[in-house]
Amino acid sequence: MPRPGLPKLVATDLDGTIVHNDDTVSAYTHEVLDRVRAAGIPVVGATGRGPRLAELTRNDIRDADFLVMANGGRVVDQTDPLDPIVLRDARLSGRVLASVIAELESAVGPLTVMVEALDGHEDPLWGDPDPSWRYPDRFEARSRDDCFAGDVIKAFARAPGHDVDELLAAAARIVSPSVATVTQAGLGFVEILPPGVDKATGLAVITEAIGVDPGDVLVFGDMPNDLGMFAWAGWGRVAVANAHPLVRAAADEITLTNDEDGVAVYLDRLLSR
Repeated sequence: MPRPGLPKLVATDLDGTIVHNDDTVSAYTHEVLDRVRAAGIPVVGATGRGPRLAELTRNDIRDADFLVMANGGRVVDQTDPLDPIVLRDARLSGRVLASVIAELESAVGPLTVMVEALDGHEDPLWGDPDPSWRYPDRFEARSRDDCFAGDVIKAFARAPGHDVDELLAAAARIVSPSVATVTQAGLGFVEILPPGVDKATGLAVITEAIGVDPGDVLVFGDMPNDLGMFAWAGWGRVAVANAHPLVRAAADEITLTNDEDGVAVYLDRLLSR
């Protein structure tokens, strides 16, 4: 059992939070997260990355007992690393996605759209080529008909000439939460998810399974896709210093930047009390 005065579960975002800007995670961060687990506190990696990036994700947070991926759409129990169990696998209908994209385009103009439909190791995204996408090696040009032919894990949309936060605000006005969830994770694209899917609902799958109250959960993050879990977790909400202004405003505390190992520094001090 965790010591008195400590949270009963720690969940952290990855990119921009524990992952440095050069895409590495420090040995210090790994060591501190291992100490968190040794104190009897489960560790969760909560990320926007889809399940096709599970191997990369496990490497970046190898101490995690659970993964919340695709912003909550895929939840994995990996307490037995030889037999990981998928606890949640949410999908968005391609027909619904097509309707959402049509509504958005009627309001803001043409969009670049990519979908994440596959979950095999480093499977590509499908859709419209976009020079601003950071990972062209994991992309395959496909028609809208192909992209919307089946269910998807999530979709990415960008309106050239529009700030991503402005596009997100427009999407939030246009798209009902009962139809789809919209967010953004710092990639310059709005992300469109199944309804009811965010990091909070993904974490709730875990806490319900292991009997932890949300009031005993400590979370770390940096971007608007972390706001759901910031509103849900009760023990503490900590933003890294490089976080989006909305996340900083929602946080109880601000730690150092991702490049300064802010999450590890905070947890190290917490364990040393």
